[in-house]
Amino acid sequence: MASKVSIKANEQLLREGEHSNSMFWVQQGQLVVTKKRQNEDVILGHVYEGELVGEISFLDKESRSATVKAITDCELIEIPQETIDNIFKTQPKWLEILVMTLAERLRKANARIKV
Repeated sequence: MASKVSIKANEQLLREGEHSNSMFWVQQGQLVVTKKRQNEDVILGHVYEGELVGEISFLDKESRSATVKAITDCELIEIPQETIDNIFKTQPKWLEILVMTLAERLRKANARIKV
């Protein structure tokens, strides 16, 4: 069951390397996505209202590939892992394979990008 989450500006939502068990749908606010490179945080991008964050590790169940921190106060909807698992149970198996293939390809593409 999805639940509301509120975080304040400068609070971390996700930490690179941690285990994933949910993704978030941003209802209000802005976040920044960073990756640690040689003891420095490199900005990979921003997440805005209406977008999802944490979706790749949510789908492929791998560890978080980046850190996400609030720039402004944020309101989010947390979507737990069980939600996608239950959706996949009711759909053709090829849909789950398609989603997992896309997640794997995106993760590999992201790994090849030099930050």
